[in-house]
Amino acid sequence: MNKQSLLAALLTSIIGMNANAYQTEISGFYEYTDIKESDLEDHQVNTGSLNGKYYFNPVQTRNAPLAEAAFLNRASNVKAHANFADQGDTDNNDYGVGLEYFVPNSDFYVSGSVSQNDQEFKDHTGRTHDFDTTYYGAEVGYLAAPGFLIAAGVKGYDNDNEDGVDPTLRAKYVTQMGGHDVNLEAGAAFGDLDEYNLKADYYIDKTFSVGADYYNNDLTDNSEVGINARKFINQQVSLEGRVGFGENGNNDYNSFGVGAKYRF
Repeated sequence: MNKQSLLAALLTSIIGMNANAYQTEISGFYEYTDIKESDLEDHQVNTGSLNGKYYFNPVQTRNAPLAEAAFLNRASNVKAHANFADQGDTDNNDYGVGLEYFVPNSDFYVSGSVSQNDQEFKDHTGRTHDFDTTYYGAEVGYLAAPGFLIAAGVKGYDNDNEDGVDPTLRAKYVTQMGGHDVNLEAGAAFGDLDEYNLKADYYIDKTFSVGADYYNNDLTDNSEVGINARKFINQQVSLEGRVGFGENGNNDYNSFGVGAKYRF
């Protein structure tokens, strides 16, 4: 192979690799929730969210499921989100930032997040009130095997009425079963929060997944089970949807959500 052919081959390889790499991901999601308060009365909640994530280094998709490429690449990142919920007489908005850092040349992982929830509501006289709560969390984790993360930390909150902090534990495992990729997740918070969640995704191929999730919180008396799907149209764009069935106190509810993500 002469020098020109070698140079052309190297350039083609680099371009091909970069075409499947990304460093930023942005997403939007809309969810409609119908809450049944009685046989004759229900109300609706409309929620919109925006999310952004920036990776310190380009993420190579290689032969991984596209949705799990960043995790399998151990890609450190910073992220931000904003959620806006319209509940009739109540506006419930949330803003936050976070960090995930995979320690170089090791199997250790650390993360942290902080967010602010702002509620604005009217009482029976028509007067407007505000109620703000700050949430925060931190974790230290270890990658016990390729694609297998175990993390322990704390989760807390603070507002004008009360505050609290509780220990957390979670695990995430991306592996193969029967020739297909799967993602398995479990998490729990102990103490006053007393919550736990489970999640599983089955990849029909590298671009398309279906999954289910479950969440339960004794403090808020809330539980929900969900079914979801996500499809990558190409290397950069994906569409997703989710249906949820839950119970909050004595009220049943259903939720329907759709979203899109773009990475570059």
